[in-house]
Amino acid sequence: MSMQFGSEATFSNMCGVTLMNTPVGRVVAEVMGGKEGVELTEYPSMIRVDGTRLLSFDYEELTEALGTEFDGSVFEEISSTHYGRMVHLDDKTMLFASPEDAAEYIGFDLSVH
Repeated sequence: MSMQFGSEATFSNMCGVTLMNTPVGRVVAEVMGGKEGVELTEYPSMIRVDGTRLLSFDYEELTEALGTEFDGSVFEEISSTHYGRMVHLDDKTMLFASPEDAAEYIGFDLSVH
């Protein structure tokens, strides 16, 4: 008798992050939830933010929504687990479902050797 556990190897084209369910985390989740292709899943202590292909947390947009400075250190404070390639820039944090999409940011070599 053969059993397979989680052997499906299809590419989901999804990426995501878990945010703490705090006042700041809630505002960030609400901003992100208004974007196309983004789905929120709320739990008592956390909020899952999942997106198709790319999630981009724009610091200026989030600063405006919060009414207080939002940057990479605040993002690190309110987030825990993530999946996808995470790239921190001065003005935003991005998560990519595919390393090929993140290639220019992470030094991923797309050339065939």
